Amino acid sequence: MAEEQAAAQEQQPAFGIEKVYVKDLSLEVPNAPQIFIKLETPQIGIELGNTATQLEEGVFEVALTVTVTSKVEEKTVFLVEVIQAGIFQIRNIPQENVEFILGVTCPNIIFPYARETISDLITRAGFPPVLLNPVNFEALYAQQQNQANANGATVN
Repeated sequence: MAEEQAAAQEQQPAFGIEKVYVKDLSLEVPNAPQIFIKLETPQIGIELGNTATQLEEGVFEVALTVTVTSKVEEKTVFLVEVIQAGIFQIRNIPQENVEFILGVTCPNIIFPYARETISDLITRAGFPPVLLNPVNFEALYAQQQNQANANGATVN
């Protein structure tokens, strides 16, 4: 009976966070110190991307890349890029749900860490913190799925 319970437990859907970490971090302030003299309000641009890699059966790395660029006119004030990653255990879940978890759930878990890292790094560089707004990863995932479906339809 104990063996049956153990076997049934192994078949239970499972999701777990194994590790959250900074995989890569970059800060550039190419026009320092002159840029600190400018009193104009900079324009902020944000780019976002994520990847998922299977490490072994049921274990995945999800990496969220966030790039924040600040410019005054054509001069770069600062450029920050953070790759915040996590290792997740995902077992006994249907493949279509795994893709959703990797594209939505995991980035939602990782994003607050990336946001904090970026804000802290920008502040340490001598600038006011940049607070990134929440991201709707479900909408981004749906958009990516629609694009993939549209591209697939045009190939046939």
